[in-house]
Amino acid sequence: MKEIEFDLENNPFINFLSSRYAMSARVNVEDMWNYSKENNLSFFIMSLGALMNSLNAIPEMRRRIIDDKVIEFSSLDVVCPIMNKEQTVFKEVRVEDPQRFNHILKWHDYVEDHLLNVMEGVDEAFTIDTMERDKINIANYSCIPWIDFDSITNAVASGNAIQPLVTWGKVNEDYEMTVSITVSHIFVNGLELAKFYKNAQKNFNTLI
Repeated sequence: MKEIEFDLENNPFINFLSSRYAMSARVNVEDMWNYSKENNLSFFIMSLGALMNSLNAIPEMRRRIIDDKVIEFSSLDVVCPIMNKEQTVFKEVRVEDPQRFNHILKWHDYVEDHLLNVMEGVDEAFTIDTMERDKINIANYSCIPWIDFDSITNAVASGNAIQPLVTWGKVNEDYEMTVSITVSHIFVNGLELAKFYKNAQKNFNTLI
């Protein structure tokens, strides 16, 4: 990570009760959906990779405020809830950035193995306190694969929280899937949100 020059004192959103806001939009995932099914890959994992790459490509998404200084991480890992097949046990996992791997399919296999190991107790689950998460290079991701929703709100642990929160839903019959992102207006404006969705559509078309 690196410290960057940023005028926090005069930022218009710095003293808001909450600088958090959200946007939801649909992306077409037909190419990745078909590729995943044809090659016995997890669509959940492939979607996660596409969305991680979409966010990490935008510097403003990787910024935090630590000790009153603006920090920009070089990349963000993901923290995501997972559950067992019986849908009775939920755990959180931390997954490394796909860009650290030579190929997306190598990353896919790493994630698949790690999720299984966490569920079986071989690897430790992610347990860092919610209020401490802005201090480390992560973003929160969550999939709700049972619902084709149009929009969603997210729980806010603190109005001063910075890290992005990405949620995606069920793929509908037109191969469209809603992706919601919650961000801090201190660093992220409409232009950066537009870039995120443009990146997402490109990644769902070409990541494979």
